[in-house]
Amino acid sequence: MLQQQLRSGWGIILPAVLTAAGAIWGLSAAQWRVILVLGMLSTTVMLFNRHLRHYLLLPSGLTFAGGLMMALTLLSGNSGV
Repeated sequence: MLQQQLRSGWGIILPAVLTAAGAIWGLSAAQWRVILVLGMLSTTVMLFNRHLRHYLLLPSGLTFAGGLMMALTLLSGNSGV
């Protein structure tokens, strides 16, 4: 039981670290949009692949966190679009 929780924890921790790194680097809204599109496409591909389905939380978590960061970037006025 504990191992399953730790495995799903990595599906959230890794995208959160990558998103924080992107925020530190100061990515523009256009760059966040590219991350969103790649995350959505990879989520779709992984959904239909039997072996990659176990890692589905990685790109979807990155897409969710990237969407939040893109909204914050647009609200702060640093759109870069």
